[in-house]
Amino acid sequence: MTHFPPPAEELRLLDAELRQLDARRSQLLARRAWLVTTLQPVRPLPGAPPAAPRPETSAPSVQNVLLLLGGILLTVAAMVFTLVSWGHLGVTGRSLVLGAVTLAVLGAPVALLRRGLRSTAESVAGLGLALTVLDAYALHEAAFASADGVTYTAAASTALAALWAAYGTALPALRLPRPAALLVAQLPLPLWAVAAGGGLYAVTTGVLLTAAFDTVVALRVSVRPVRLVAVVCAFGTGGWGALTSGLLSLDATGPGAAARAAALFSLAAAVALGAAWFTPRPGLATGTAVAGGLCVVAGAGGVLRVSLPADWIVPACLACGIALLAVVRGPEPVRRGLVSASAAVQACAVLWTVPAVGVTLLGPTAWAGRAWSGAPADARTAATLDAFWPPHAVTAPLVLATVAAVLAVRFGKWRPHALPLAWAAVVVLPAALELPYTVGLLVHGLAVLALLGFAARTATALALGTSLSLAFLSLAAEPATLTVLAALTAVCVVAARRGRLAPVCAAAAVGYATALACAVGASAGWRPEHIALLVLVVPAAAALVAPRVGDSTTTLAVESAGAVAGLAAVGLAVLDLPVLALVLSLCGVIAAGTAVRPDRRRVGIAAAVLFVLAAWVRLAAWRVGLPEAYTLPVTVPALLVGALRRRRDPGASSWTAYGPGLAATLLPSLAAAWGDPEWTRPLLLGAAALLLTLLGARHRLRAPLVLGGSVLVLDALHELAPYLVQVADALPRWVPPALAGLLLLALGATYEQRLRDVRKVREVLGRMN
Repeated sequence: MTHFPPPAEELRLLDAELRQLDARRSQLLARRAWLVTTLQPVRPLPGAPPAAPRPETSAPSVQNVLLLLGGILLTVAAMVFTLVSWGHLGVTGRSLVLGAVTLAVLGAPVALLRRGLRSTAESVAGLGLALTVLDAYALHEAAFASADGVTYTAAASTALAALWAAYGTALPALRLPRPAALLVAQLPLPLWAVAAGGGLYAVTTGVLLTAAFDTVVALRVSVRPVRLVAVVCAFGTGGWGALTSGLLSLDATGPGAAARAAALFSLAAAVALGAAWFTPRPGLATGTAVAGGLCVVAGAGGVLRVSLPADWIVPACLACGIALLAVVRGPEPVRRGLVSASAAVQACAVLWTVPAVGVTLLGPTAWAGRAWSGAPADARTAATLDAFWPPHAVTAPLVLATVAAVLAVRFGKWRPHALPLAWAAVVVLPAALELPYTVGLLVHGLAVLALLGFAARTATALALGTSLSLAFLSLAAEPATLTVLAALTAVCVVAARRGRLAPVCAAAAVGYATALACAVGASAGWRPEHIALLVLVVPAAAALVAPRVGDSTTTLAVESAGAVAGLAAVGLAVLDLPVLALVLSLCGVIAAGTAVRPDRRRVGIAAAVLFVLAAWVRLAAWRVGLPEAYTLPVTVPALLVGALRRRRDPGASSWTAYGPGLAATLLPSLAAAWGDPEWTRPLLLGAAALLLTLLGARHRLRAPLVLGGSVLVLDALHELAPYLVQVADALPRWVPPALAGLLLLALGATYEQRLRDVRKVREVLGRMN
């Protein structure tokens, strides 16, 4: 039990806790005041000098910008001097000026480095390198004006690269000369090839050799700026060389040109694989190994392209890609890259077969509009009724089968993907080889049976897709359609019983059975409305089989497919009203039989709707124009259901129980009565409305009272309307405004009494059910 201290002790404890809370609150307020003061900007005192603005850039940044601008301006000045003012000096003057300026500028960084002015030294060194380029230009204009421009440029770039490299080696503290030397070193080999007249192959060889040089520099040099520039240059020149090799290979028309392009690809592959072998970064090694493997395959594929028929180019390239798996050696990143290159080649080969597989599977759908027009000559003609066969796709089955075998044997984690590829190879085989039409049907059927033998969901899904394509393919000939649909129905039933995606297979069985019924009726020469009666056998069988299926999901799938078959039957009979009424009645019987089961009681609503629709269609077939003939079959069952509900639940509202049923007849009858010139319908409607009003008042039910009274008043107004018109015509013109004024005065004088009367009426209606 809870212990309560004496009042004096409890008062003492409360005082102690309150003092602690006051002390803590004082601490928190002091801390808050300090934080507010810290966060608020410092405001200068009146009369105090303003605070100095905070600098937006650092001193080293300003220094670097100034040095850069100074170097650029000096370089521009030197160019202007060399290009414009050069002619005012003699040979000796020119040599002395350029030599003195260049030597002075190149020697200045030595003194600057001794004083610790490294940034200034870098700027002056950059200016000196630019002056050496101007020296080379001046030398060409003065002494070698007649020399070949490409040859002189190649020699000058070679000399500048060597000079800058030596200068950077002599002054290792400078970071600019050696990367600049490496950049200039990209030019000599391609330029020497152009100067020697070697053609595009020689230039590409020079570019690839330059890429090899850059790769060696990137792997061996430890200076970070040089290594970074070397990596960028290696990727640039290597990519340029590989791209040019590919263009040369595509442009090759004979084995000799293709072999030269393949040699270029081999050089590019050697550079890439060498970089992958020795680089310490695994990711970079894998990427360059992938590039090297692809270059090997591209080179071999270029030779095979001009040596083999067009149909065998892709299989040959695929063989080259698979051969990479046999030569995988070296560190793990290199092996991983070569395997990835082989996988990329195989993926491209599979993508090449996609159009052929698509045409084989989707092309037969065109037979839906030309059913039983005659069996085609071969499987390819059957698949390309409204399409065209991709060129050179004869070897598509071989490609798919080869890749499937490689996945199953070599790639463990990709082994499950071998099954779809093998399936695609089998499916596309008849069309690729132009086998006879019957053989194509047989191959597709065997593929369905083989796939259903696997327990995997993927296999079952592929089997169902193949069966659908097979069903469309069989529409070309009548015997093929009947045979294939019957076989597919049986196969899907067996697959559903064995648990191979039972819901989907069961629904497919019902669908194929429906198609079979339509085909049998069409084969017998029946009209569509008579075929509908045969189709109803399928939903009836589905309703009988569904309760005996153990799986609830499969049961629902069978019932849903049966409902779709029933809709198909209704669609077939829609042009013949008597047969349509019969079909709707039979559908209602099937739904009523389904509603007998305790878990399908709600289907009874659908059964009632179907019976009502059947009655309406029958009445329409008999050309019955009375609206009551259509509404009373709805009203009577609805009132009976409402009465049963009221008996089970006395608190249920009369609007819910009787409102829909009464409105279904009263409202259409009232609309018909207002347009009926005879007196019989208004009299009967008024009598029925009066009876409903009295029953509602007797049993205190709101729905019959309101609906019956409203219909009675409207019906009476319709009957009195001619007489009211006659009275209105007989009265003088001033009488209607006078009566309206008197009515408004009476309403205004008795307004409060009328409000009380309205409230009483609302309360009376509210107390009713």
